Amino acid sequence: MTVKLHCFGESGHSYKAALALTLAGIDWTPVYVDFFKGGGRGPEHLTLNPMGECPVLVDGDLTLTQSGVILDYLSEKTGRFGLHDPAIRRDVLRWVLWDNHKMSSVAGVTRFLMNFLPAYKQPAEVIAWHQGRLRGALRTLDAALAGRDWLVGPDVTAADISCCSYLFYPEPFGFDRAEYPNIDRWLDGLKALPGWKHPYDLMPRAYPAAA
Repeated sequence: MTVKLHCFGESGHSYKAALALTLAGIDWTPVYVDFFKGGGRGPEHLTLNPMGECPVLVDGDLTLTQSGVILDYLSEKTGRFGLHDPAIRRDVLRWVLWDNHKMSSVAGVTRFLMNFLPAYKQPAEVIAWHQGRLRGALRTLDAALAGRDWLVGPDVTAADISCCSYLFYPEPFGFDRAEYPNIDRWLDGLKALPGWKHPYDLMPRAYPAAA
């Protein structure tokens, strides 16, 4: 049975699950959630996820929400991405949790404020504050990647999949790859993995590509 991922292309949290599914070679299909027009608050979606968020993974009778939980399940299901391995599980998990608190949450909000709100609604001081927090997180990530290909161990894990989730998007939000050489090299390594795809190539998006 095909796994379904309720998602939308602009969502870096959705991209974590979509990328893991794709790298693992799992047969899956995206189910578009029109999140920017309230799709996450509709009764059908709230039945799947009362938290009103994306992504939601449906695998047969199993429904999972929260990207970190989904990564944990896919690791258990496939024997990949490190969360299945007791020897490195906690180290992988600390990066997944760090990303959700320090990286994805800040990058996602900043990118939304800068790109998906009309200019007159964009709060300049709030954006600047978030960008300051983001720079701190990016410095932490860049330092952790010094002299190594992956965040934990010799292979790609859920730590890498989680932490890269917003860094492939083209919209400006305060991230310049040239300022973070270790992140730049690491992103190239992820892009070189068999099966890797850009988030807009994996999931339907609300906003069309710029001309």
